[in-house]
Amino acid sequence: MAYSTLAQIQRDLSKGLLTLPELVNAYLAHIEANAGLNAFLEVYSDEALERADAIQTRMQQGNAGRLAGLVLGIKDNIVYKGHKVSAASHILEGFESLFSATVVDRLLAEDAVIIGRLNCDEFAMGSANENSYFGPVKNPKDESRVPGGSSGGSAAAVAADLCHAALGSDTGGSIRQPASFTGIVGYKPTYGLVSRHGLIAYASSFDQIGPMTKSVEDAALILEVMAGPDDYDSTASQNEVPKFSNAMAQNDSGREAPKRIGYIAEAIEAEGLDPEVKATMIAEIERLRADGHTVEEVNFPLLDYLVPTYYILTTAEASSNLARYDGVHFGYRSAEAEGLEETYKRSRTEGFGEEVKRRIMLGTFVLSSGYYHAYYGKAQKVRRLIRERTDELLSEYDLLLSPTTPHAAFELGKKYDDPTTMYLEDIFTVQANLGGHPSVSLPMGHTESGLPFGIQFTAGRGADEGLLAFSADLMNKRA
Repeated sequence: MAYSTLAQIQRDLSKGLLTLPELVNAYLAHIEANAGLNAFLEVYSDEALERADAIQTRMQQGNAGRLAGLVLGIKDNIVYKGHKVSAASHILEGFESLFSATVVDRLLAEDAVIIGRLNCDEFAMGSANENSYFGPVKNPKDESRVPGGSSGGSAAAVAADLCHAALGSDTGGSIRQPASFTGIVGYKPTYGLVSRHGLIAYASSFDQIGPMTKSVEDAALILEVMAGPDDYDSTASQNEVPKFSNAMAQNDSGREAPKRIGYIAEAIEAEGLDPEVKATMIAEIERLRADGHTVEEVNFPLLDYLVPTYYILTTAEASSNLARYDGVHFGYRSAEAEGLEETYKRSRTEGFGEEVKRRIMLGTFVLSSGYYHAYYGKAQKVRRLIRERTDELLSEYDLLLSPTTPHAAFELGKKYDDPTTMYLEDIFTVQANLGGHPSVSLPMGHTESGLPFGIQFTAGRGADEGLLAFSADLMNKRA
């Protein structure tokens, strides 16, 4: 009973071919059968069924919300009142939220059913979903491989049909990279389009909540519901939210108007790019030209500076954001500690995982006296250059094209002598976060062994409507 779009679900519900409680029960059974994926940290079985009954009644009365029939999971760094949230960390294990994230309230108001919370890398720090205190998530396409991170549980749940859609968060590619590894759609909105209120912060000037779905149409509708001004988030855009779902309608010619697309030469020619990914990219460029689009090579000489700049700035913000988890205010407190200073040290040492501690220490270092200007200050200047060069390209082209990831999903437990090697997984995705641009990963290819990988399109800030419409048109052509 796998559905590609919410519209298909709503059609069957309206015809009486299916009831919402039946759909929820089917997902619950599928979650239980696929427990080995470790995608869900908690399943709200009784609550989801009770809510499904109530929404079914409203549907029969003709007054249900726009998302009636949508069953989704939320990443374990998005808070939900009266429910546990841990950011997949020992330091927050057992913590129950006193309020709901703005996105959760808005989804529930339109009659979505939240079926559970999903595993992720601890505090959204990772590219494999192996940094979770609750164990790694497995890729449903090949359980010996990672689903990507940090929103790996969200990606795995959608790809394995454990729920119809999921929410993830994207700080440097954490929606798009796992979407690429699992063969689904992952959308990172323009920074500020979606409120961050209720998202447990990793790096506040980078973080964005976004949808992970099987279709662009569903991503557009979910985004439309979540987006908009929010009194609880001063960085949220005050602009009126476009009707993204209407952007799915084709124009008078029956197709999207031709676009000017620039493909980043340094990405296509990158030394670490898998040959199968490269071949698919080149073939897709030719297909786009055949579709009538103008596709030209562009240069982005700052590519090698993206990852270093990103990690200096995000670790600095993480060092500040995670200072609140100290064993005193809330969360884990070491039972062995005596006195205030030892409580701080022991609680944070025992409560945080290795990767989180690594990033906190790096962030504290780059903010420290004597190094602030040499590292953090310089990285902010480079960020401005990256943003300006990206804006310059997007003033000439409607979209920028690159691979989402250098390769398909890699093996679980893969170790590197140098942990920074894993950071290069973000090489093609962090550009959008550094500039605040919207970006999408679309499933576009498979390796000879059947592993999926994605193609990435990035648009100008605020151009989400056009990016979604183009993406939907492209996916329909490639179906």
